[in-house]
Amino acid sequence: MVDRPARPHGSGRHAKPDERPSMAWWTVAAVAVPAAVVLVLSASRYGYFGDELYFLAAGRRPAFGYADQGPVLPLLARLMDTLAPGSFLVLRLPAVALTVTAIVLCAMLAREFEGGRWAQGLAALGYASSPFLLLQGAMLTTNAVDTALWVIITWLVVRWVRTRADGLLLAAALLTAVDMQVKWLIPFFWLALAAASLLCGPRELVRRPLLWLGGAIVVAATVPELLWQARHSWPQLKMGGVIGAEQGILGGRLLFVPMSVSLAGYLGALLLLWGLWVLLRWDLLRPYRFLAVTLLLLYGAFLLTGGRIYYAAGMYAVVIAAGAVGVTGTAARLRPRRRRILIGAVALLAVGATAFTLYSTPWRPADRVRPPRDDAEAAVAIGVYGSFGWHELTDEVIHAYDALTPAERAHAVILTDTYWQASALDQLGRDRLPAVYSPSRGFGYFATPPDDASAVLAVGGYEAALRSQFDHVDAVGKVDTRLGFKGNTQDVTLWKCSGRKQPWARVWPNWMHL
Repeated sequence: MVDRPARPHGSGRHAKPDERPSMAWWTVAAVAVPAAVVLVLSASRYGYFGDELYFLAAGRRPAFGYADQGPVLPLLARLMDTLAPGSFLVLRLPAVALTVTAIVLCAMLAREFEGGRWAQGLAALGYASSPFLLLQGAMLTTNAVDTALWVIITWLVVRWVRTRADGLLLAAALLTAVDMQVKWLIPFFWLALAAASLLCGPRELVRRPLLWLGGAIVVAATVPELLWQARHSWPQLKMGGVIGAEQGILGGRLLFVPMSVSLAGYLGALLLLWGLWVLLRWDLLRPYRFLAVTLLLLYGAFLLTGGRIYYAAGMYAVVIAAGAVGVTGTAARLRPRRRRILIGAVALLAVGATAFTLYSTPWRPADRVRPPRDDAEAAVAIGVYGSFGWHELTDEVIHAYDALTPAERAHAVILTDTYWQASALDQLGRDRLPAVYSPSRGFGYFATPPDDASAVLAVGGYEAALRSQFDHVDAVGKVDTRLGFKGNTQDVTLWKCSGRKQPWARVWPNWMHL
């Protein structure tokens, strides 16, 4: 795994495309194809993830904006479910395709840094052997799509540094406009990138007219979503405080950076740290130093604002690629004995990382999946535990609904404590259940329960809150699945409520929460 040292780039202004090493497609395919197979098998293994259910519910209620994300994921979920109703695999194919694209682009970024065949293969393996970076692509989530879009945008910026073709910046801006409809993280990337380029160069980046034209397009495309947010008192901005509180489960700000780096996996973390070093210290990669500074600025920004540990993961591909070039370039300069030691150590780490990633894939049957020991373990493995219990919950609610009298069923609604519960019932029980409402997160903005409902079947929630709104609150069922999340499918009481005390229009705003 030794490549010749990278040649100096200079300013990148006069570099020619044919000066780069050839693209090692067979080497990259040896990583990307097995990764795609793992993703496809993982995507068809377990049931709907809670957020996927929410996207399906939101897709049936199209809008320019939602409380906690843009309209792209709901529309995409609706499209895929229309093409193949009830298919987990088809629903998740866009995330699978984007993740495999990110793996290939990681190798192509190594090529942009003058990395040869081994550097390209190592970069692709570094990305694909991260359980987080790879397996997030087995579900349709905002982060899986957002991370991949960051990788594509970063690749376009890196190519601009080498070619100075301003059309690449316009393309990056157009993708940014799409990403703004996924989640509102990409502005942090551009602000950090602009600050880093002003500090380290190329300062010309922030002066390019097509970049500013692209920025205007991004703003124009985001106006409908901004108007929706303004009409609803900016719930997406309020999510920052909620997310910051959730991060306390994973160590809060104290462990933010170490846990963020650990997301890259064993091999990926080594390449990430090595990539930061070579970008900051190697003269050969001087034109791209601003990328390392960008990642460091993002760490600082998300640390201070209480962001989640994976928010900067979209920058990992470009830094891992630099690290792969750094490893192979260093190996080329070492004496034979030290070279063999370095190659052996990296190979051993690669084998271990690959084995751990395969071990982390959701291949176990449901009856062999161990329940989480605590909230922290559940939060780390949220993709696994967030995919269980929905059918059991739906069956129990249907049973409780069928036990109502015909008169009660004629004017009944379902009220859930969490948006995951509401989304599950909306997807899995909509042919057997009445309208579903929830004050939780984005579901609370969909609709307010009608005042003419004579019976409310409440799923979970605090008994005291229910008794403050109803004269009669009686337990009529219980859901407590072996797997799942506490409060969603575990230790959940079903309540039959009647005798409403106040109009919902007065109570609902106070009940709504993010």
